[in-house]
Amino acid sequence: MKSVRVDSHEDPVEITTNARVLDAVLAAREKLLMACGGKGLCATCHVYVTEGAERLSPMTPRERMSLPMLADRRPNSRLACQAKVLGNGVKVELPRGRFIDAASDLDKLIGRRAEEPILHPVTGAVLIEAGKLITRSRIKELSFVDVDIAEMKTRSLSMEMNPKIVR
Repeated sequence: MKSVRVDSHEDPVEITTNARVLDAVLAAREKLLMACGGKGLCATCHVYVTEGAERLSPMTPRERMSLPMLADRRPNSRLACQAKVLGNGVKVELPRGRFIDAASDLDKLIGRRAEEPILHPVTGAVLIEAGKLITRSRIKELSFVDVDIAEMKTRSLSMEMNPKIVR
């Protein structure tokens, strides 16, 4: 068993050796979007490794392909679905903000101020800054998010059907 600390939790979570950082984050009851279903295609399970990066598996080709699309990428960025825990002492921090699956997710928030940044589900780019008013016209402008998610799901399905693609 290996222990992993998730920044928002006091106690570390225990996972098996070679389990994914994603498993630790989920064990800590944190929510990650995982738009591609954990295949390393979308970068929505992006985390920052603040301690113990050397105790993780090397970066996968998928990670190297997906991480550059992130708006808030840092040198310590990893995809939780790709990074496997090999030793104790790993600590991760989740990007701050709320990912949305579709522009319609914000309908119930019209007329309110965003309590935290609203983030693009694929790139992590801030769509609505914290404290800004969520308006019907802004939600209409965000309709491209629905297209981005549909494209990501299509890519994910094509990966499942084409086993020749390196995972």
